[in-house]
Amino acid sequence: FFLGGIDAVEFPIKFTPKNPGSYHCQILLKSPCDIRVYEIECVVNADQADAQLEFLIPAYQTVTQEIPISNISREDWKFEAVLEGQGFHGPPVICVPVGGTVPYPLTFKPTAES
Repeated sequence: FFLGGIDAVEFPIKFTPKNPGSYHCQILLKSPCDIRVYEIECVVNADQADAQLEFLIPAYQTVTQEIPISNISREDWKFEAVLEGQGFHGPPVICVPVGGTVPYPLTFKPTAES
């Protein structure tokens, strides 16, 4: 937290939710010269297994896998995608409305056998 000028104060917070959901809290910081209120929202999703995608296709052909992105928060989401690795393509930005699910189309087109 920045409390004016270039000074900073570390304020470690431990959060251990028991269930999925949206958790809100306020932190009140007071000094003789200043009062600040910080609002924190943590969104906890249900446990999900790690996912792995495997693309097996002939060289120079294309396959697209749609990855569902579900928004169970109270705000619309805007995602910026950063794809690493040769042959992968997808939209640079997707928006997921509150309560909605939007598929992210991940495309793989290999340029050689490997």
